[in-house]
Amino acid sequence: MSNPGSRATLPDPPGAHPARLSRLLLIRHGQSTWNDERRIQGQLDPPLSDLGREQARRLAERLAGGQYEALYTSDLARARATAEAVGAAVGLEPIPTPELREVALGEWEGLTREQLVAGYPEAWARWQSEPSWDLPPGGEGADLFEARVARAVEEIFARHPQQEVLVVAHGGVIQVALGRLLGRASHGLFPFVIDNCSISTLVRGGRRTLITGVNDVCHLAAGEPITTARDRTGGLTNTE
Repeated sequence: MSNPGSRATLPDPPGAHPARLSRLLLIRHGQSTWNDERRIQGQLDPPLSDLGREQARRLAERLAGGQYEALYTSDLARARATAEAVGAAVGLEPIPTPELREVALGEWEGLTREQLVAGYPEAWARWQSEPSWDLPPGGEGADLFEARVARAVEEIFARHPQQEVLVVAHGGVIQVALGRLLGRASHGLFPFVIDNCSISTLVRGGRRTLITGVNDVCHLAAGEPITTARDRTGGLTNTE
């Protein structure tokens, strides 16, 4: 019988048991300084905040002891720093993968929501009524972004049959990877909550791919509390 006053222990890390199926653990990077400032990031490159580094440390502790074949990461600084913390814990060198970058948001990158509303009032009004990655001037656009993410996920699955792989990326990337399995395009709509340093899991057996976990953050609740304002709508969303 457990002691009611004792602290609950974390479940086994996702890679604690050998994989019989192909399994991708999709990890969102830790909080960046711009997440904290609620600034639109896209493919600009702010570092992790102090909180983000602590989130990455707790994530690494959660994954330590698991058996993983490879560790892929977006080459943007906030993802690379998260992957480096994880790699040190699991004994893997992160593989920089530009295809895992967040969606490019053109002229909107670096702006706060207030600056975006002031500078692009018509586009912002359209975003409010029907979000679309095609709205930011000079951005990547929905079709290119979603095709890039699909290609990256499929290439990683193809390289690692019946293996467990870690993938550190961004909120938008993970939203698209999950959404395509449900047969729905993102186009700027985010139906899932994807917190910083969360784990979402895709499992493939034969031709069938399943989502077996979304936004697992139990490792962030372990130990002393860490506090952050959880903004679901952020600069555009706060999922970058």
